[in-house]
Amino acid sequence: MDFNPKGLATGIGSFPQTESGVVSELILTHLPEIPLWPQLPNTDFHEQMEIQYTEGFPCIVFDDIKKRMHFKIGEDPTEELSEFYENVVTDNLGYFKISPGYSRGIYEMERKLKGIDVSAIRYFKHQVIGPLTFGLGRTDENKRAIYYNEIFRDVIIKGLIMKARWMIDKFKPFGLNQICFIDEPILSVFGSSTFVSVNRMEVVASLKEVYDAIHNEGVLAGTHCCGNTEWTILIDAGADIISFDAYEYGNTITFYHDKIKLFLEKGGVLAWGIVPSSEKINQETPESLVKKLKQLMEKLVNKGIDSNLLFNKCLLTPSCGTGSISVELSNKVFSYLKEVRDIVREQWQ
Repeated sequence: MDFNPKGLATGIGSFPQTESGVVSELILTHLPEIPLWPQLPNTDFHEQMEIQYTEGFPCIVFDDIKKRMHFKIGEDPTEELSEFYENVVTDNLGYFKISPGYSRGIYEMERKLKGIDVSAIRYFKHQVIGPLTFGLGRTDENKRAIYYNEIFRDVIIKGLIMKARWMIDKFKPFGLNQICFIDEPILSVFGSSTFVSVNRMEVVASLKEVYDAIHNEGVLAGTHCCGNTEWTILIDAGADIISFDAYEYGNTITFYHDKIKLFLEKGGVLAWGIVPSSEKINQETPESLVKKLKQLMEKLVNKGIDSNLLFNKCLLTPSCGTGSISVELSNKVFSYLKEVRDIVREQWQ
């Protein structure tokens, strides 16, 4: 699927609002070509990133008081694992649905799309937590990251694949091209002493398995990481879109300019998170952000990447999700993002 966004904009995922209807209207207004369904972590802890996708997973234990979740695997998990894999093997997407209690945003956006003319929408975007972030962020009952259990590492990969496919299937009736991001914020600490035992080859293989499943649905696959990482991991795994915090870490992409050049030439897209999703937005204007974007792109041009190619393969986003900032700041982020999009497309087309 040839994707040339040419400065179009989309979001990362989370929003601070608690009213799904209000934020869905904001998305359709400010991101009309590439809207997404919103994650609303402030509504309920079941909408938190690492919990939202857990329905249907085996051996899950919730602590509703402390608002936490872990895997309990010490007792014989055979029965729960058998049920899980039976539904994977039989391709039972409904078993892996995300119910309204875990995502008000999915169902509200579905309702909104049913009531409007969707012909102007170029792509519709989904997001699911990545297997590395999920596996290293959740533990068993002994406080050991579940990622290090090979059986449950596979459970996480297979389960997240089914979640992504369920979302894609749910929105197929609209006849829209779709994008699915596999969000991996934990990749920003890849290679650190905390995760020194995490093997690069395993990370690439895990992501590739998820990307391949998304590609088999005819959907573009991307990954967002909100810090510095080894960006070639995503290229080697087969991502179509690399989403990064260009505002804070824009220079890091230039460290891999040779592979980035090949990535773009083969059809890959860079999602430039140029609008800060923090109070730093108050220090900027849309014009200053466009200037910063141009300066960052010029560094890649100086490394031998064609400027027209960079524009054709440029997607614009906030630097990260806005779920942890105020509603006022979040609204400002998306207002600025729309203005940056308008300036970029007017000046560079």
